[in-house]
Amino acid sequence: MRAQLERDFERFKRELPRDFPAHVRDTYRIDLGARYLGQSLPHPIGKGSGQLSLSQEQLETDRAAGLAFVVLKTVIAEDPEGGRSMGAWAIHETRMKVERRASEAGREGWTVTWKGRGWDRSFEDYLALVRTAADVTRTGDLLAVPSVKYHLPRLDEPFRAAEYEHTTGLLALAWGGPTLLLEKDFSPTLAGDALADEQARVLRWLREVPDQIRRSVGGGAVRIALKLMNARFDDAFQLEMLAAAASADALVVFNRLWDPVRGVAFGGHDLSERNLRVLRQVRSQGRPLPPLTGSGNVCSGRMILEYARLGCESVQLHTFFQLPLSEYPASEGSRSQRALHALIFHPTDGLIAGILELEQLGSIDRRGGELRFLDLQNSGDTSPRRHEGHEGPIEIATEPAQQTKRR
Repeated sequence: MRAQLERDFERFKRELPRDFPAHVRDTYRIDLGARYLGQSLPHPIGKGSGQLSLSQEQLETDRAAGLAFVVLKTVIAEDPEGGRSMGAWAIHETRMKVERRASEAGREGWTVTWKGRGWDRSFEDYLALVRTAADVTRTGDLLAVPSVKYHLPRLDEPFRAAEYEHTTGLLALAWGGPTLLLEKDFSPTLAGDALADEQARVLRWLREVPDQIRRSVGGGAVRIALKLMNARFDDAFQLEMLAAAASADALVVFNRLWDPVRGVAFGGHDLSERNLRVLRQVRSQGRPLPPLTGSGNVCSGRMILEYARLGCESVQLHTFFQLPLSEYPASEGSRSQRALHALIFHPTDGLIAGILELEQLGSIDRRGGELRFLDLQNSGDTSPRRHEGHEGPIEIATEPAQQTKRR
């Protein structure tokens, strides 16, 4: 299988098979099936909300590349009169800057910085994009869901129900299906804002926002993923945030870190180290959580497995889709396609190689002759990691891989 993987890696540099999950299943007997917001996916890799998901052309490129899901650019909620309590986040994007960033431990990674925030066009334009996303979703080729930033009150303020009702109601009409799928964005720029200075205020948002959204559609159905920020507090507060968000249908963990000096959000290895450290603490404490999607410095198949083994059913990326073309081993295709090629088929750092290694180490077993990505959930080591200068081999689990019940 190692020789076969090296052959596939070389020949797919020019063109990735459109249905590469079927090829992986047929060739390696690995089922890459994953989930996001309760929806079945052919594999675990999706695109996070941002500048790479704000047009029909981008959705079509990602559909052709074979991405599993896309979260649309975050729209700023408004009331029937067009008022937006979070209007400060509707800032026109400046050019994104892709750059190297060294972690505190000296590990070189990548980050993308820009000054813009949420959707800066009209709400009508966003509804048109949501209708396109719903049509694409119904084809079964790509799951594409909207993202929203709603009013967030101070402790002594009520929620602005009219803003929730107007925005969610129109999104549900544009979506057109029996159940609206929605991601609520607690962005890294919010973490850097004075609005998020008080812990009690942040915890109130996480506890109450899901019910505010559900009430806003009356008898309609909605499934809500909360994309959680990395707050400017310690790891213990990150755990409190997870507990407070337990009423959501899914959680995306966690958004980028905030640099108060430069006034920008950033990623890289500092981000993934914190995210994974917090998830290990959650697992070691046995806390029940909604289904998880990992986010933060997903730069290799091995990093996907790190998130999966700490409970994540899928991952969403942003930076890795924007690297210089010279950083991808593939010679042809869109950045989305080249990223998938590296993440899935790299013979040492790819997802297939990592899963086969875990089988060899006895950390995952075949069922019905197949290895299953979702069987990796909660199979990882929860002990603290040493900070090393490179990504080492995947560690042997201290307990057998748990069988996934929901398939």
